[in-house]
Amino acid sequence: MLRAESETSHHYSLGFRVVAAFEAAKGLVVVLAGFGVLLLIHRDLQAIAERLVAHLHLNPASLYPRIFLRAATDTTPGRLKLLALGAFGYSTVRFVEAAGLWYERRWAEWFAVATGLIYVPFEAAAFVRRPDLEPLVALVLNLGIVLFMGLQLRRGSQTTDAGNVRS
Repeated sequence: MLRAESETSHHYSLGFRVVAAFEAAKGLVVVLAGFGVLLLIHRDLQAIAERLVAHLHLNPASLYPRIFLRAATDTTPGRLKLLALGAFGYSTVRFVEAAGLWYERRWAEWFAVATGLIYVPFEAAAFVRRPDLEPLVALVLNLGIVLFMGLQLRRGSQTTDAGNVRS
C-alpha cells in the first residue's frame, strides 16, 4: 500500500513539474519578446513592417497587413517601452507561478486554475473562428492543465481534511 501511494505521489509531482516547466517556457518566450521589442526602439518601424509584409508576400491593402502597418506607423518609443514592461510583468507572473507549481504550493494550484480559465473562452472562440490544429492544441492543452490542477486541488482538500496539511 505504501508503494502505491509513493508511486501516485511521484506521478502527481511529475505532473506539477511538467506544468511548471510549461509555464516557465511561456514566461521565457514572453521575456524574449519583450527584449525584442526593446531592440525596436529608435528604429524605423514603418520600414521594418513594410519589409516583413513584403517578405511574407502579404497584400498590404488587405485588412490585417494594413492594421499591422498602421500600428507600426503610429508606434512611439514610449509605447514600445510600455509594451516591453507589460511583457516583463507577464513573464514575472509566469515565473512565479512556475516556481510555486514546482514546489507544489497550494496557492499556485489555485492560480494556475484561475489563469488557465481566463484563456479558455478566447481559445474556444479562436478555434470556432478558425478550426485548425493550432487553436485546438492550445485549447486542449489549457483545458488539460486546468483539469489536472483542479483534480489536484480536490485531492489536496481531501488530504487536508484527513489531517495532512499542505502549504
